[in-house]
Amino acid sequence: MNPIDKTVENTVEIRPAVASDRAAIWGILEPVIRAGETYALPRDLGETEALGFWMSPAHDVYVAETNGRIVGTYFVRPNHEGGGAHVGNCGYMTAPGSSGRGVGRAMCAHSIERARARGFRAVQFNFVVSTNDRAVRLWQQFGWEIVGRLPGAFHHPNHGYVDAYVMYRSL
Repeated sequence: MNPIDKTVENTVEIRPAVASDRAAIWGILEPVIRAGETYALPRDLGETEALGFWMSPAHDVYVAETNGRIVGTYFVRPNHEGGGAHVGNCGYMTAPGSSGRGVGRAMCAHSIERARARGFRAVQFNFVVSTNDRAVRLWQQFGWEIVGRLPGAFHHPNHGYVDAYVMYRSL
């Protein structure tokens, strides 16, 4: 399948997040944070802190909807300031029960468009947990390359210390 297959994207609508989406976004963030398998965030992070991070004023935050239900969220932001501000960074989360339904694929395609529109020349993922096979495959299908490996950098709750990848894609 073409990584930017329009038939997949058409089943998922993506729009900018608004304040009234906060509860739905927390409903997506909380189980991912609590599982502790894919994000280097404290597993006991509270709602206020998690939403403060995700919906930071420095982030352009989007939600993915299917049949009027929010099933995913992502943000795009500069990876660094100053001389690194031309490289973007993104974070993605999908609602429990929505994996494998094209939500991540649609958000990824949308994020590339949004990153280009913001003037980024590339997008870098700083810390992709190596055991997150589905995400690694998806990012690679969209042209990200593993440009660095951080040995044992993530303490996975089930697998112990695992590698994290730095992934990069020019726009």
